[in-house]
Amino acid sequence: MLGLSVIPLLFKLHKLNNGLKTILQVLLIIDTFTFMIRLNNDTPSDILQDVKIGDMVTDTFSKTGLVENIEISDDGLYRVYEFNLVTGRTITVKK
Repeated sequence: MLGLSVIPLLFKLHKLNNGLKTILQVLLIIDTFTFMIRLNNDTPSDILQDVKIGDMVTDTFSKTGLVENIEISDDGLYRVYEFNLVTGRTITVKK
């Protein structure tokens, strides 16, 4: 009798395993989803500071791509952010 009572438990575990598998697949999709960051002079400084290499960025006109290099300088009046993209283009923001 003990062997037969295990079958419903195994079926429930199988259903639970499939549910967890689905949840993990959804979380993986969310984790790999890339957000595009709009960079211009209206972008808040904290967002500009948080951009990192590999982020997808755009200036909403013609420059869109992954960040390859970031250079931050101060010209005395503005803090200048230069985001060099893998496409060879550069998005410059003065804040």
